[in-house]
Amino acid sequence: MALLELSGLTKRFGSFTALDNVSLTVESGEVHCLLGENGAGKSTLCNLIFGVHKPDAGVISLAGETFHPAGPAEALQKGIVMVHQHFSLVPNMTVAENLMLGRSGPKLEPRIVIDRMAELAAEYDLRIDPHVRIEDLSVGERQRVEIIKCLLGDPRLLVLDEPTAVLQPDEIDALLAICRQLVDRGKAVLLVTHKLGEIKRIADRTTVLRQGKVVETVKMEGADMQSLVRSMVGRDVRSPGSVLAATIGIENQNEADSKVVSMLSQDRTVEPALQLSHLTYNDLDGVTRIDDINLKVMPGEIVGIAGVEGNGQTELGLILAGLLQQASGSISAGGKNLDGCSPEEITAAGVGIVPEDRHAVACIKEMSVEENLFLGSISQFTKFGFVNRPAMRLAARELMREFDVRASGPEIPMSGLSGGNQQKAVLARELTLDPLIFLLAAQPTRGLDVGAIEAVYSRIRAASESGLGVLLISSELEELIAVSDRIAVIYRGKLVGELSSDSFSRESIGAMMSGHEHV
Repeated sequence: MALLELSGLTKRFGSFTALDNVSLTVESGEVHCLLGENGAGKSTLCNLIFGVHKPDAGVISLAGETFHPAGPAEALQKGIVMVHQHFSLVPNMTVAENLMLGRSGPKLEPRIVIDRMAELAAEYDLRIDPHVRIEDLSVGERQRVEIIKCLLGDPRLLVLDEPTAVLQPDEIDALLAICRQLVDRGKAVLLVTHKLGEIKRIADRTTVLRQGKVVETVKMEGADMQSLVRSMVGRDVRSPGSVLAATIGIENQNEADSKVVSMLSQDRTVEPALQLSHLTYNDLDGVTRIDDINLKVMPGEIVGIAGVEGNGQTELGLILAGLLQQASGSISAGGKNLDGCSPEEITAAGVGIVPEDRHAVACIKEMSVEENLFLGSISQFTKFGFVNRPAMRLAARELMREFDVRASGPEIPMSGLSGGNQQKAVLARELTLDPLIFLLAAQPTRGLDVGAIEAVYSRIRAASESGLGVLLISSELEELIAVSDRIAVIYRGKLVGELSSDSFSRESIGAMMSGHEHV
């Protein structure tokens, strides 16, 4: 008997059908993966199971009994827990205090939670200080707290919605190991992920969703991964390395991964697209987060920044966006000094910014897609204080078509787009700035499906080939190697080494990411 069975589930939001007659089963003792493009309905399906939404049609069964939870509290009572894409922790509270939130019972005390944490630490190696505040934890540690919160009640089914999107490789390994331990104990895991490598490593079965419908469910033993990708997007999709190969006319992908393609970087008379000189930044506690960084990005060149998260990449991106002020050193783009400039002045100087957190910084979700596409440049459609909406809408439609931003129309809120389409909209806005000298792309593919990743890197590579300098900050080492002309490694705020594409080595980069300088 299946632990969870979905039969004919349909969910609509207004006129939009998010899920259409979806049926699948999840067995006890298996990791069942959900694969699909952004907007395919994966998160909606998870939210139906967890009681966040109610289906418009169809039946959910849990251990053979009809199950229609009134809300997440009832799902928790039945042994279903969920880790969402975005953390649900209170930053200024301790780990133990967060674990107590939403739990009832006359005997619930901090010591009981702490004792249970110790048991889970011993059982799953989920060790974390119960007294530390969430705001003082790394992203990976916060993810660990979310997992602990789910395991406190000994659940039957663990639903994980894109849990590895912000994790480093060793943290991903640890999470997948926990999933395997859970299913070995007879529990079930429903895992949503875009990362095919994770599916290949951990899934027992995989269900592919496309446009709200089930395309197929396959056993993963001996499965063809390329066939899964075709099922997901309805066509063949190239990896970042093959995207690069096609862009610069190289047939062999391995050659593409090591090919230097900068147009002007050898011409020392050309002004750098970006130049950082002795850049230093200290946080509010006086801790040095960026330590005397010197770096040039030449026109037509993509320079990747590799490093374990928390080593200064986020601060570097915020400084370049004008959202943090360096303690010392200078920044210039195309020969123009940007020290102390506001975000508006940085944009006017020809700098495009695709920030790490697109929700908090890159867009205003409550505003329409068209308004987000022309943030900072709506004046081009304004006369005598009035916005020419028809002209702006027409321009937005053209931009959406050019960058394949999929939405019912430019007038809908940005929040109505999938993550991949939000990112393509942000990229469309930044790559059509005039003038455009330099682009910062910070974690540009985080949380995106393979089709959206292909689209993002195709656009970035094409812009670079036209002479744009690009600084690419990413935690995805394979993507950096496939797309970058040079890779610089950051460790504890310092650039500890650099490799050109003809000498890329995963071992060398990994060693530098651990703090060993490249010789």
